[in-house]
Amino acid sequence: MKIFEAANVITMTPALPSATHIAVKQGRIVGVGGPELTEKFANFMYDRQFRDDVIVPGFVEGHAHIMAGAMWAYAYCGYHERIDPEGQSWPGLPTPDAVTRHLQKVTAGLAGDQPVIGWGYDPIFMPGERLTRRHLDRISSDRPVAILYSNFHAMCVNSVALSLVGYTAGTDLEGLIKDENGIPTGELREMAAMFPVLRRLKIDFASLCGTETAIRHFGNVGKLSGVTTMSDLFSSASDADLAKLSRITREDDFPIRLYVALSALSAPAEEIVKRSAEMGVSQTDKLKLSSVKLMTDGSIQAFTARLRGGPYCNGVENGLWNMPPEHIHALCNTLHAHGIKMHIHVNGDEAAEISLDALGAAMKHRPAIKRRHVLQHCQLMDKELYARCARLGVAANIFSNHIWYFGDQHAAYTVGEARAKKMNACATALKAGVTIALHSDAPVTPLNPLFSMWCAVNRYTMSGVRLGEQECITPYQALHAITLGAAYTLDMEDDIGSIEAGKFADFAVLDQNPLEVSPGALKDINVKATVLSGKVFCI
Repeated sequence: MKIFEAANVITMTPALPSATHIAVKQGRIVGVGGPELTEKFANFMYDRQFRDDVIVPGFVEGHAHIMAGAMWAYAYCGYHERIDPEGQSWPGLPTPDAVTRHLQKVTAGLAGDQPVIGWGYDPIFMPGERLTRRHLDRISSDRPVAILYSNFHAMCVNSVALSLVGYTAGTDLEGLIKDENGIPTGELREMAAMFPVLRRLKIDFASLCGTETAIRHFGNVGKLSGVTTMSDLFSSASDADLAKLSRITREDDFPIRLYVALSALSAPAEEIVKRSAEMGVSQTDKLKLSSVKLMTDGSIQAFTARLRGGPYCNGVENGLWNMPPEHIHALCNTLHAHGIKMHIHVNGDEAAEISLDALGAAMKHRPAIKRRHVLQHCQLMDKELYARCARLGVAANIFSNHIWYFGDQHAAYTVGEARAKKMNACATALKAGVTIALHSDAPVTPLNPLFSMWCAVNRYTMSGVRLGEQECITPYQALHAITLGAAYTLDMEDDIGSIEAGKFADFAVLDQNPLEVSPGALKDINVKATVLSGKVFCI
């Protein structure tokens, strides 16, 4: 048995909101309180290494992807500076020419006809000069070049890659972008257009994310950010993947719990039901399985999210469906009927509306089945849509990071200032009575729950504009969203998310109290350690 002491323990439980001591036995909390715990329990180890620090529940990242630990196998081409899982800093590339020069250097080190693959690029920061195959042809005219955009809903390829899959002016395919002369520009949007290129270039996310290196990097990324429970929210979940995940997560030194949701993008509903049941038998304390992820629309900054009353404010036509509405309805009906939990990707408000229609119909058809489904991203949801969530018992995991990373661009180029001020509407959701979480969608944006919290509390853009002050929430509400709220979206609130007897001893150790610092300083709080089932992981 061990008793941890801290300057302050923020429990996230109303009955005892703060404490200084936590008693832990066999990985679970057995007592929370003050110095009297040292008198209540006998034969314990007294751990005072955090006596000057603040302990909070371990952060819960309810929407990320193991790709956050895997994409560094490719060349980073993003606009923002990023830190890789090994701690190395990679500078941002602010122009298409900077990307071109970077990949020319990468190409020089490649053997044979190996393709040049980059990731993290986002053309929304360079609206005056859209990346095209002409830029990428300068990188190489004899080997394929492909750059995955930061949202993973679009990419750009060179002429060699277009030729490999037979994309020409005569190709009629949704998502194949053409110039004013009808010639493919090299930009491909959503999986129907992207998949043939991904397959030919052997860009296999499933295999890449199934490597031991990717899984261990994922765990390390979580630890460095104070996260003790991470999600991989779009997994192929093969038998080999699950065996590897089960083995690695059982290791005492693996620093996170892992929640895996099965992708429902391409398989028939009956196969998804069968696979979900098979996955469930592999669950452990550190590996939670059996939920399913539906991908409805695309990405706002890629102009592929589905908007009510589209087009986009710059004239781009409404977005694309990864699943057409009739398929969303059929899949929701089948999965709900079998009691399978669904996480549903909805960036645009039309996608949210269709998904709530489908969930409502499924629940009406099977009212006896009670399952907590979750809408993911929820970027353009409004008061009416959140009221529907509340009536249906649907939770919302909100992409608050978008306000800083893309808020200026959304106001100027995608949905317009009026709608941008209402994006990621945490306050509206809470007023409607909806349980919310906050997330990073790593690797789309970097994993950092304290930054996600800062975004939801302050709503500053990169230019320093406060975008939609009416949607700001309090630090306590934001801390709840990255702990107990996120645990609720994963059906794990009985085990994690707060510091109280009976739950796993999962903590984040901080150098400052997030409920006492100024709201603007939330993102500057340092994570000093995490604790998982009572085991300390120092940073």
